Amino acid sequence: MKASMIVALLATSCVSARRSPLHLQSALAVRGGSLQMSVAPPPSPKGGFDKCVALGAGKAALPWKKIAVLGVVSGVHIGLGAFLALSVGGSIPTVAAATPGIHRAIMGMFGLPLGLFLTLVAGGELFTGNTLMVTAAVLEGKATWKDLTKNWTLSYLGNFVGAVFVAWLATQTNTLKASIDGHLAMAVARCSQPFVQAFIRGIMGNYLVCMAVLMGTNASDIASKAVAVVLPISAFVAMGLDHCIANMFFISFGMMNGADVSVGQFLSGNLLPVTLGNVLGGAVAVAGTYQFAFGSKN
Repeated sequence: MKASMIVALLATSCVSARRSPLHLQSALAVRGGSLQMSVAPPPSPKGGFDKCVALGAGKAALPWKKIAVLGVVSGVHIGLGAFLALSVGGSIPTVAAATPGIHRAIMGMFGLPLGLFLTLVAGGELFTGNTLMVTAAVLEGKATWKDLTKNWTLSYLGNFVGAVFVAWLATQTNTLKASIDGHLAMAVARCSQPFVQAFIRGIMGNYLVCMAVLMGTNASDIASKAVAVVLPISAFVAMGLDHCIANMFFISFGMMNGADVSVGQFLSGNLLPVTLGNVLGGAVAVAGTYQFAFGSKN
């Protein structure tokens, strides 16, 4: 073995044994008969934005059939997360009445983080996350506005089908019968808030969701992705903010179980203002801001 190769191996051992605070990742490669070491840069805000642009361009280029199917998949993921939230946090009315802060924290930790984590790791087309990714690709010239319209429309419709389907399945399980009154009240309350209030809750809610998507995309391992998802998603639920795809499950589940909510109230009283707010929160507040800060055109 050449002396240069021995030195490189020793250097690599030292790096592995005494990793820097940034946890740099090292790799060895043999080139031209000599051993060389390359060090990958740690995740950075700009690197995370660049990854979102690349992923957004890929999403924009997908055929409409795949977007629709993967939209249903993500709707199922969010629906399952919402079902979990009702099954845990939504099934402890005594805690909700006595200590509402603790109840909100439980609702946030157990539920919707699961839905986004499934989509980020296993794949899917989530409308709210795509307001960040596909918009970033368009702003960077990697996709067209026509591509964005196709992706947003099909992912939104697919999410709706998936979330409502899970609401129907959850109704058939009858596992939430003991706490159904609270779930019905939730559905009615979400459709009774003023338009501007629902709109603002939608902006703030999807800002946090898209920050979770941005950070989760930037994370290099599963554990880091989980942490990146749990913190902002649990926060947005605990703060009582709104997410249009989660509401597709919450409200349709309530309606299927007798909530006094009409289809018109569901669509115009909640989905419309929350969806508009989610778009502003993801496409402008996150994609627009980060493109201005880290985009190649600025």
